[in-house]
Amino acid sequence: MSPARPTGARKDPVLQKAEKTRRKTGVGSSPGRTTDGHRRDLLEAMLRIRRFEERCVELYSATKIRGFVHLYIGEEAVAVGVNEALTPEDAVVATYREHGHALARGITAEAVMAEMYGRTTGCSGGRGGSMHLFDASRRFYGGNAIVAGGLPLAAGLALADRLRGQGRVTCCFFGDGAFAEGEFHETANLAALWHLPLLLICENNLYAMGTALARHEAQTDLAMRAASYGVVAWAVDGMDVEAVEQAARRAAEAVRAGAGPHFLELRTYRYRAHSMYDPDRYRNKAEIERWKDRDPINRLLDRMRENGVSLDDELAGIERRVAADVDHAVGAAEQAPEEPVEHLLRHVTSAPSEVS
Repeated sequence: MSPARPTGARKDPVLQKAEKTRRKTGVGSSPGRTTDGHRRDLLEAMLRIRRFEERCVELYSATKIRGFVHLYIGEEAVAVGVNEALTPEDAVVATYREHGHALARGITAEAVMAEMYGRTTGCSGGRGGSMHLFDASRRFYGGNAIVAGGLPLAAGLALADRLRGQGRVTCCFFGDGAFAEGEFHETANLAALWHLPLLLICENNLYAMGTALARHEAQTDLAMRAASYGVVAWAVDGMDVEAVEQAARRAAEAVRAGAGPHFLELRTYRYRAHSMYDPDRYRNKAEIERWKDRDPINRLLDRMRENGVSLDDELAGIERRVAADVDHAVGAAEQAPEEPVEHLLRHVTSAPSEVS
């Protein structure tokens, strides 16, 4: 599946102005890197997410991790490819299926795993758990448990940057199920109306919990629907990390150059059920296997081999590094302290002011 032409791109005078600025100044002119070294980095980043998530399955089954857990296995190309197009100054708002986003953003596996365990060394102090990963130092603003709940927050971050005149992008991830929520339509409308520096990333994995896209949306071309708000939008093969990076870089650079909000529909697939509680009875195994044939990690490996890159020894080294990273994260989480009972009311209400 090759990326479609951006909807409305030829007719958008702001985008044309941004392209003219880019050609004149060189801002945003860096293409997606396709060197062997960069592909190795993409591969390692995806493998780190995959192995982290697989360990989470084991730990959840052993009741070491509790609560709701939504796995990202199969969608790694989206988080890795999009984050490659962002800078440390940009903001990221994610969904409750956000372990991959957090790791791709640079939050350590140790901090994420400790949060999964509910320990004080977690990135949210052990109070958020799987669905509420947060790290303001990396401008990673959740982890939001409510479907589409991150969209208005992202619009607020983007509006703040615009009012301050800061050339930053706010990137908001959400699923296809968010199209059934008013927050998406309100955010898309205001983003276009106020010309916000907002990059909307729809992870279309074809299911809103257990409901297939065609069962909850009359029009399943989500990029076309987003374009109806005056947002430049197009669809991308979300199982191809290089296609994702290229599209995200193009969109992010246009947003940064003043072209207004952009929308990418990344067509991807989760191999696991909606959550660890989900019996996954709404789809058949043949469908899952068809998508596994397009696995983003294997596709990148095949592409590298086709280009003459010998990977056997190097792949083993990458796997060892990733395994050591995940093992260290689990060991650290096992040893990390739980929050004392006397601290449970901290951060719930404001501390009373001292009265002299």
